[in-house]
Amino acid sequence: MASLQDQLLKAGMVDSKKAKRLDKEKKKQAKLARKGQAEVVDEAKILVQKAQAEKAEKDRERNHKAKQAAEQKAIAAQIVQLIETNKIDRGKGDIGFQFVDGKSIKKIYVSGEQQKQLENGQIAIAILKGQYELVAAAVAEKVQQRDQTTILLLNTRAQTKQDEAEEDPYADFQVPDDLMW
Repeated sequence: MASLQDQLLKAGMVDSKKAKRLDKEKKKQAKLARKGQAEVVDEAKILVQKAQAEKAEKDRERNHKAKQAAEQKAIAAQIVQLIETNKIDRGKGDIGFQFVDGKSIKKIYVSGEQQKQLENGQIAIAILKGQYELVAAAVAEKVQQRDQTTILLLNTRAQTKQDEAEEDPYADFQVPDDLMW
């Protein structure tokens, strides 16, 4: 049967220099104990307890990381499912609609009605597996709650002419028809 020090050495929890130093200290403590000058301290037990505490902390950290990874995977699956089940078919769009993806400007072709809906914030553009998809605004908001980067374009409610007129400080002034710029 191997001693506890040998077991700790094999497990890699203690290096050989530290084991020699502990052995020397243990002999010194035993000598002092025989003379009645010092208390006997079982350093091997202390080392084992310390090693167990370190191992438990590492296990907790590993479990926490695994749990976070599983949560991220579940969120990604929810996003894929939301977009796949609620995507809007672009059909044969003839109008090029440009939007920003990261640092580049991209273009997709949509119908006239879809263009108006995009501008009014009724539908949004999402990216899924490298493809641009159109989804309803409600679906886009659900996706944004899970991941902000998946929704590339979601306009807020467009202002109507009446709202613009209310906010225009020069609305009371008439512009002459013969004004030349």
